[in-house]
Amino acid sequence: MYKGGDYDLAGFCVGAVERGAVLPRLEDQRAGDILIALASSGPHSNGYSLIRRVVQRAGIDWRAPCPFAPEESLAAALMAPTRIYVESVLPIVKKAMVKGAAHITGGGLIENPPRAVAPGLRPVLDWSAWTLPPVFEWLQSVGGVADFELRRTFNCGVGFILIVSPQQVAPVLEGLINAGEDAFVCGQLAAA
Repeated sequence: MYKGGDYDLAGFCVGAVERGAVLPRLEDQRAGDILIALASSGPHSNGYSLIRRVVQRAGIDWRAPCPFAPEESLAAALMAPTRIYVESVLPIVKKAMVKGAAHITGGGLIENPPRAVAPGLRPVLDWSAWTLPPVFEWLQSVGGVADFELRRTFNCGVGFILIVSPQQVAPVLEGLINAGEDAFVCGQLAAA
């Protein structure tokens, strides 16, 4: 896949957690628990093979003004730095207000949320709860990408999802918004 001069750059981090604080807390999850979304800053680190094909199909130079954000280049708009959620989410997790968390990476909103959900339950996203950001609208329109494929490949504007009890929705949203996050209810858990 790589040609001469090509390279791949990846990074990771390692953390530590007390055994009793490991997420997801599958035994605590119930149908009716709420999914809270934290907005993404763009594609983050996923879907770039498809992004490259869409840009090639569009015939736009990476340095050209971006069609959906003309104040910056196409490359700058598509390579917006990935949001890191630890500073805003960790205080809520430490208060035991979170039953599960899903970082929306490769696999998008189709494959990632179920990984944080207990057997016998399934996440049900309310796709009308947020507006698809312009970058994803553009990728879908120019690339002819079907809804399912868009949702399976990209975060579609949701970079992180928390699972909380209905009673915790207000304080969790308040904490996230006070921490500078664009956070909103995006669905709930239902029986599988």
